Amino acid sequence: MKLTARNTHRDIAYFYIGLIIAFSFSGIFLNHRRVWHPSRVKYTSQEISMTPTSANAVNDEFIKSFTESQAIDDQLRRYSMDGNTLRISYGTQDVTMDVTTGKGKLEKYMTTPLLGQMTKLHVDTSDFWIYYSDIFGVAMLVIAFTGMFIVKGDKSFRKRGWKLAAIGLLFPLIFLFLLG
Repeated sequence: MKLTARNTHRDIAYFYIGLIIAFSFSGIFLNHRRVWHPSRVKYTSQEISMTPTSANAVNDEFIKSFTESQAIDDQLRRYSMDGNTLRISYGTQDVTMDVTTGKGKLEKYMTTPLLGQMTKLHVDTSDFWIYYSDIFGVAMLVIAFTGMFIVKGDKSFRKRGWKLAAIGLLFPLIFLFLLG
């Protein structure tokens, strides 16, 4: 096989096509995670109750006691108060409770098979995955740069492609600096 921009571009793209597709899906999922997050899909919801109390009584000790009284065996992520509404987030479940009435809701979540795992590709921090992702990033740069030299003539990068590339680069810069 002859080492050309076309061959390099094609073979690296073929090698990474699965990861490109998985990253594309997981990126889209993460962009819209407030609407639907495949790592946290609600599968049960039940009414729960507790002894009414005041919003001022909610502290770390109260949350620990509440968790034990409801037999919630899950890792506490965070809690917050909004007026009289207590929100507690655990690893796989959330509680929303009106502390003055003692009535609330416990929602349990699960991960959507395959789709939920794909979203982890963007947030995984294991050493292996970080290095593999770095190699993937370099490969994407090689694909981008070799792609600039594949087409010849009037539609080449030098004649026309650089204008489209400049416009394509302008969009993220606009979002980054003007809208961010």
